[in-house]
Amino acid sequence: MSDVSARVVIVGAGHAGGSAAALLRQYGWQGPITLIGGEPVPPYQRPPLSKTWLHGAGALADLLLRPAAFYRSSRIELQSACNVLAIDRVGGTVRLAQGDDVAYDHLILATGAHARVLPVPGHDLAGIAVLRSLTDADHLRSLIVPGAHIAIVGAGYIGLEVAASARSLGADVVVIEREARVLARVASTPLSDFFQRRHAEAGVGIMLDVTVDAFEGVGGRVAAVRLTDGTVVACDAALVGVGVVPNDALAQAGGLACDDGIVVDRAARTADPAIHAIGDCTRRPLPLYGRTGRLESVPNATEQAKQAAADLCGRAPPPPEVPWFWSDQFDIRLQIAGLPLDVAEIVVRGDPQSGSFAIFHLTGGGVVQCVEAVNAPAEFMAGRMMIARRRPAVASRLRDVSCSIRELAG
Repeated sequence: MSDVSARVVIVGAGHAGGSAAALLRQYGWQGPITLIGGEPVPPYQRPPLSKTWLHGAGALADLLLRPAAFYRSSRIELQSACNVLAIDRVGGTVRLAQGDDVAYDHLILATGAHARVLPVPGHDLAGIAVLRSLTDADHLRSLIVPGAHIAIVGAGYIGLEVAASARSLGADVVVIEREARVLARVASTPLSDFFQRRHAEAGVGIMLDVTVDAFEGVGGRVAAVRLTDGTVVACDAALVGVGVVPNDALAQAGGLACDDGIVVDRAARTADPAIHAIGDCTRRPLPLYGRTGRLESVPNATEQAKQAAADLCGRAPPPPEVPWFWSDQFDIRLQIAGLPLDVAEIVVRGDPQSGSFAIFHLTGGGVVQCVEAVNAPAEFMAGRMMIARRRPAVASRLRDVSCSIRELAG
């Protein structure tokens, strides 16, 4: 068992870092814990930023993972608005931008990810936003007003969630996507078709198979998006949602192995026994799928926080989890369990036209790898169980809505 009186330093005060600090105390860690975050606020939830926060609903206290007083009462030293410049693995310290060195016995890197920049002329014009942080969300909220023309580059989940929020706030919205369908990189074709139809019904303009050539401005402010085919899309503001890049530069500079994320094992350990890494910044094992990958989700951040805290406290590791994700758009609750890897067959259960259905992804042997559930919580829960149990399913019975989903999962 580890020395639970040793000093833990956590770099990154997002969902992963904040959860790790709390779990260490819950699991019995007695030593000093320092949580260092670059933002001026305690750890908070990011998913509401594209939804309720854009609508102006709720206060900062509603976003926080835990009240600020929790960190004081739990003897967690929270250093906000601090950036870490370097790791000294030999000396066991991290260097802050303010010039101070903070010593550690155990270091947890929870540095997250940053929004990918679209490298085209005009990308730095005023009125162009990304959405990753609370500051980003406040900026975007100031741009989305009734009657505003909003161009959204990227039809992934962030882009579509913001499109739904912007339409409900009375803005005119055009989504610009280089692929042939929305959600092309993250969803099945039936799910893409459903969301594309729902957005079109809500008045969202959707342009597919198009590429941005430049942003055009007037007086230093974005006024249009020019496409490579010469089309010009006028706008008052633009959101760029073309994915994220893991914040692994600190780890790379410290000599840790990185491969589109900091490489860790099933206990969230790096190759340095004194350093763990968790959350969006990591490339981690996916035991149910026999490979590694980088996951960007709150459940993944929480799961890896559990792995690191359990490892440091000498507890049994949590069992391999089924990755899961969600998205809220308009009146739609999408829940996804698992990953669509090694899929040979897709089975649609229910009628997409009804607004409640599920899509099961099966291997050639009938093992459920993933389920995409639209307003179908029972199918989502059943799918998670099927994925975890790895027992083959019968496609025809999954498709037949007269067959009880609970019995199919059992």
